[in-house]
Amino acid sequence: MAAPALRRLPFRRTLLATTLVAGLGLGLGAYTFQYAEGLSYFSTDPRACANCHIMNDEYKSWSHGPHHAVAGCADCHLPVDDFVAKYLAKASNGYYHSKGFTLQDFHEPIQIKPSNSAILQENCLRCHGEFVHDILAGAKTAADAVQCVHCHRGAGHGARN
Repeated sequence: MAAPALRRLPFRRTLLATTLVAGLGLGLGAYTFQYAEGLSYFSTDPRACANCHIMNDEYKSWSHGPHHAVAGCADCHLPVDDFVAKYLAKASNGYYHSKGFTLQDFHEPIQIKPSNSAILQENCLRCHGEFVHDILAGAKTAADAVQCVHCHRGAGHGARN
């Protein structure tokens, strides 16, 4: 009768160790998520974008700029018409932002990635397409397309003169 109990002892130790490591990981993850105000990033409130100190200048200039009255961060920086694409972009941005800020390996000043630049361009045209139709008429492909930020780099949250 003692032999089967002895065989279960290594399994129980392994189970206990696995449970402790998993609990520690979950606890540390939950604490980090709470400390970083993780739930706020599920909203479209622009204040969530300023949770991280690196975005303070962008948030401040946006709050004093003309887009403040009509567009928040999500209106320009996330897909608007596709729920799944919106939350995939939020998840991707959240992962890379948290990784960059935790490891301090982000570019200073912060730079937009090509995929996010495409979203931004699409959203600029969604609101301002009628005004720039003639300018964009010659651009047939993404490679030769006129990018709004080429001339309007400060639109939304750039430096104010």
